[in-house]
Amino acid sequence: METKIGHLKVDIFKIKNRNGFAAVCFDHLTEGKTQQEAYDRMIKALRRTNKQEK
Repeated sequence: METKIGHLKVDIFKIKNRNGFAAVCFDHLTEGKTQQEAYDRMIKALRRTNKQEK
């Protein structure tokens, strides 16, 4: 599944040999039990990165 956060593309996929989903975007990888949880964690990870750059 492909979604977007702003102009960044987020790829969400089922993890083989594990329970849950993963999201990959802009050199970040997050995991969650559901697709929505992985997506929400990606938003937090990108927010943290943006704060560090400022």
